[in-house]
Amino acid sequence: MKKVICECGHENPYGTELCESCGKPLKDQGKGLVNMRYEGAARRSQTYSRTIVDKIWNFFSSVKVGVWIIVLTLIASSLGTVFPQEMFIPPGERASVYYQQEYGTAGQLFYQLGFHNLYSSWWYMLLVAGLATSLIIASIDRFFPLYRALKNQRVTRHPGFMKRQRLYHTERAGEDAHDRLKKAGDALREKRYRVREENGNLLAEKGRFSRWGPYVNHIGLIIFLIGATLRLFPEMYLDDHIWVREGQTVEVKGTGGEYSVRNEEFLIEFYDDEDERFINNPQQASAVAKTYQTTVTLFQQTSETIGSGVEPDEVEQFPIRVNNPLTFDGFSLYQVDFKLNELSEFTFAVEPEEGTDDELYSETIDVNLYDPETVYEMDNGFTVEILEYFPNYVFENNEPGTLNRIPDNPRFIVEITPPGEEEGEMSMVGIQVNNPLSEESDYRLRMVDFDTNHVSALAVRRDRTIPILIAGGIIFMIGLVQGAYWHHRRIWIQERDGELLLAGHANKNWNALKKDFSWLSEKTGLPEPADQAEKEETDGTRDEGVKSNHGDAGSDKQ
Repeated sequence: MKKVICECGHENPYGTELCESCGKPLKDQGKGLVNMRYEGAARRSQTYSRTIVDKIWNFFSSVKVGVWIIVLTLIASSLGTVFPQEMFIPPGERASVYYQQEYGTAGQLFYQLGFHNLYSSWWYMLLVAGLATSLIIASIDRFFPLYRALKNQRVTRHPGFMKRQRLYHTERAGEDAHDRLKKAGDALREKRYRVREENGNLLAEKGRFSRWGPYVNHIGLIIFLIGATLRLFPEMYLDDHIWVREGQTVEVKGTGGEYSVRNEEFLIEFYDDEDERFINNPQQASAVAKTYQTTVTLFQQTSETIGSGVEPDEVEQFPIRVNNPLTFDGFSLYQVDFKLNELSEFTFAVEPEEGTDDELYSETIDVNLYDPETVYEMDNGFTVEILEYFPNYVFENNEPGTLNRIPDNPRFIVEITPPGEEEGEMSMVGIQVNNPLSEESDYRLRMVDFDTNHVSALAVRRDRTIPILIAGGIIFMIGLVQGAYWHHRRIWIQERDGELLLAGHANKNWNALKKDFSWLSEKTGLPEPADQAEKEETDGTRDEGVKSNHGDAGSDKQ
């Protein structure tokens, strides 16, 4: 598009409504007030619409589109709060089962629609990306034309620009006009206006930085959205958990094997029956945990020793309690849950199917429920082979299976081979379960003892996005304060062809500008300009130019 050359000689981009230099209206805007929205500068979204790039740009630069994206994002975000997200359900629970058991049909629908991991879903991230794109394009589309127009503005403005400002007055210039202009400049400087002079004319400006508040606000939002998006990357954000049994050493997730912790001891204290909190229900006191902690030892292996079989170095021993985490190398371990008296070991003995043989009964095997061996050979010649192990047995779709690896309901399919025999007898063994699976069964595996231990759940958290989120929030608040508590005011005073012209513009808070004119009138004797918007409203002749002029206060914001 060809540039528009004003009579003052300034080259304006195609689509400019007011000359960036002298302010002359370049388009017929009727008899109403001049359109001061973005200083009448040419915006790409209002000028180009031919190519697909132009159409995409125009779509995302629209304030209405941005508002709709925000509304859709808020609605989607609220849907994710109907039930807890998967990361907040009890550790070890399967999401496919938990939501249906806890919340019924609504919970099952919540899970099937994928709302249990809503904030990391592709369509939610698409909304966030759309919001960020809208903020970036809308800001670029408005900021650079506005910045260029304000930077290029001259002190001496076109009479058509002056006459069509909201606050305007003209009178015959007297012989003392030059002195009054000089006196006005000194007074406005006293009022902390930035005063520029050109050919005896005067431009006093104050609070221009407030015009950039909405764009600073947008920058803060964009940084905040970037921080939120980075939470999808494990290196930036981790929120997981580990179960550590007493005496067990477990690798800390997300550390690549560098760190591990050993549960030295788990302690729990319950409320006393006489506690005043349970005065109406003392029986409940012994079931409510007052405090619990896990004393752990943290180990570290260097990059040279990982996988080499070298014993890791002990870093420290620390008692982890609720709200008192162990913090190291950007990671934090929180005490979040516990499980008392979890099954850890079964003791079995082989005995005849009918009657009891003391010699056989005295021979036992100990089966570790966390990591059972495949074959157990007994001193009396019997061999017990574990064919299948189901730590948390469940029978679904006519097939045996396990809900998880936690031994809450352990079942074994075993084969017992007597001394000297080549073929054994199969059976299923568990808690109060001993079912033969062979046609003929002379022996059975009987559980004679069991052992338990306490298990502690530790949350593993790392969040490297916090500084980004804080920076985005601070920048957002700076922009909010910058645009809300200050406003851009300009006063033009010119002597032209024997006339004295006064005009003023504010992007909002016109009363403050009127008070400044009143103060200036008291100081210098200059007349106060009339509010042409009020006059046009009274006459019923207000047109779109007036509306756009009033709308300038919020037009820089999306």
